[in-house]
Amino acid sequence: MAPKPLPIADLEHVLQHTAPLWEQMRGRQIFITGGTGFFGCWLLETFCYINRRLALGARVTVLSRSPAAFTAKAPHLVSDASVVMLKGDVRDFSFPDGLFPFVIHAATEASARQATEAPLDMLTTMLAGTQRTLEFAAGHGATRFLLTSSGAVYGRQPQGLERIPESYAGAPDPLDPSSVYSEGKRASELMCTLYSKTTGLECIIARCWAFCGPHLPLDAHFAIGNFIGDVLSGRPIQIKGDGTSRRSYLYGSDLAIWLWTMLFRAPSLVPINVGSANDVSILELAQTVAAVLNPSSTIHVGSQFSSATSFTRYVPSVERAGELLGLAETVSLAESIRRTAAWHQNASEE
Repeated sequence: MAPKPLPIADLEHVLQHTAPLWEQMRGRQIFITGGTGFFGCWLLETFCYINRRLALGARVTVLSRSPAAFTAKAPHLVSDASVVMLKGDVRDFSFPDGLFPFVIHAATEASARQATEAPLDMLTTMLAGTQRTLEFAAGHGATRFLLTSSGAVYGRQPQGLERIPESYAGAPDPLDPSSVYSEGKRASELMCTLYSKTTGLECIIARCWAFCGPHLPLDAHFAIGNFIGDVLSGRPIQIKGDGTSRRSYLYGSDLAIWLWTMLFRAPSLVPINVGSANDVSILELAQTVAAVLNPSSTIHVGSQFSSATSFTRYVPSVERAGELLGLAETVSLAESIRRTAAWHQNASEE
């Protein structure tokens, strides 16, 4: 059962908001790590669509540990004439020949399971993978390198700070094993800085938050995906905590617009938050999912709210993205939920 392609409306949405930027790609090559994950699928499919629509004659090389598995998952992408699959591990892959003016390093999977069960492997993979990809970029004609970093680099969001700006100097606890993903991203940003200073490579830092859309797993550690999966399967929506934590979600087509715009236009070594500033509590999120998909859905809250326990918040300020690049959220949360559910339903019918 192969998932369906992204909706044409989403692909057109990305094209309409980025069309003037793509002349930089005409007749050129781009290299992407992590091209088979959530970010990668959105980037790869929008690239292929825009490449055809604008007749750019561009090519993309995608690093994958298992091209065969990705072929089964997305044959319509692998069969595209502009796509070259490169089998390898991000830590030690063989460098392909040719010049690649643009490189996107999106290989790190935000896996809660790996962070818990194999944290050292997660950290060493992040560090070695970032270094290897930077080495490739520096030696193969790259001028622009986009790192998909994370809002996790700021550490725990203070109670009194509603939205975290890029200027916030907080940090995760380096002695807490659960900080492994956060610290890996922080070190990756530093590595980009060092390579930029020594090679002149322009490094773009995208601090990514939480997202919704086709290709989002419905059975991982993402609350919005789990809630959608609950409703589509006819189960009650399960909230593990008390539902007071606050999150925000950016839709996949907006994510693609932001990342492509940053690759082509963002200033080097100026971190930019990528996400939504429109936050909701987890309970409000569950209620919104139910209202959009099945108003008769039951919501089960795992624990009672306690005033002695402070709620967590994970919400970015996106003012810099707007001021520097004119970026804005264009797809509402309710519409994001509807489109994500529709795509998964269509995929399951294939």
